[in-house]
Amino acid sequence: MRIVHVNGEKGFSGGEVQMFHLMEYLREQGDECLLVGREGGAALEEARSRGFAAHALPMRSSLDLAAIFSLRRLFRTLAPQVLHFHTSRAHVLGAWAALGLPGTVRVATRRMDYPLRRDPVTRFLYGGALDGVVAISQAVRAEVLRLGIPQEKVFLVPSGVEAERFRPLLEAGPEEKRAARSALGLPEEGLFAGTAATHHPRKGLDVLIQAAALLKEKGREFFLLLAGTGPAGEELKKQAREAGLGERVFFPGRVAPSERIYAVLDVFCLPSRKEGLGVAALEAMASGLPVLASRVGGLAESVLDGETGILVPPGDPAALAEGLDRLLADGELRRRMGRAGAARVAESYTARAMGEGNRRIYLDLLEGRKQGGTP
Repeated sequence: MRIVHVNGEKGFSGGEVQMFHLMEYLREQGDECLLVGREGGAALEEARSRGFAAHALPMRSSLDLAAIFSLRRLFRTLAPQVLHFHTSRAHVLGAWAALGLPGTVRVATRRMDYPLRRDPVTRFLYGGALDGVVAISQAVRAEVLRLGIPQEKVFLVPSGVEAERFRPLLEAGPEEKRAARSALGLPEEGLFAGTAATHHPRKGLDVLIQAAALLKEKGREFFLLLAGTGPAGEELKKQAREAGLGERVFFPGRVAPSERIYAVLDVFCLPSRKEGLGVAALEAMASGLPVLASRVGGLAESVLDGETGILVPPGDPAALAEGLDRLLADGELRRRMGRAGAARVAESYTARAMGEGNRRIYLDLLEGRKQGGTP
């Protein structure tokens, strides 16, 4: 199969990681993958470094008519059997550009659990403009189905991680943890809770800082690590200082590879207000960490409350503080949940399973086209 993947973002986050997991899997199966990316986008450089053909186009907004015509010309030249749109902008521009292309299956992945507009254009973009929608969690799938899209066109394929990458962390001992902390300039002793997430209000890191302040008042001693970058970064640093947590909260910026973060932590936190699934939580589970997360979106599916971690209501610092205190106080609970989380990821959330699921959808939709039916 020739599959053209379309990505309209400049940055590089969890969605792009999943796209490249998929492209690598498809290449292993003998398929040809090409990337069409936004001019100046990080995904283009990543694609070329991995040996994928990559085409750059300006995609200034979801209303960029020039981009739609440029995409249409490129799609005609590349003649793919499958077009896969991986981001919202790519979906809107690519769906209009691909209208009427003969013999091409059109698929979009929906990663966010934000409510979709119930208007004719949105219904068309998820319905008539596509042959299939891939949802990364049941929560995301339910949101697409609320548009009235037929169930047989909306497929569930959870995001996945390379579990083998994180396996060494399952066996790491105190010496390895001290070394990992030292490498990041962090205190070698003590308990660390924290996260690796975009510093954006939807991630709820302000709630985590509030919870840490509550635990400080209670006398709980621990450090907080907030890895990542984003528009709320400076405000979060100010909040930590004003809460008197200056010497207890660390902001190392973006840390790669992500294993360096998980090697430091004792508890992983993802108190998101909205979350399609939460790949960082999956990686943390694969690393053997208990996960403290909000009961939202796909997090409520991937994290088993009381088994692989603790789920709390979103935006509730008191509940978050209570869950964090429980995990920090009980080393055996952390180990038990960590082992259970690693087993859950290995069973249900691997990158290979994600690749297999997407490829199966392509083949089924192409077979439907071949038989003259409507996929």
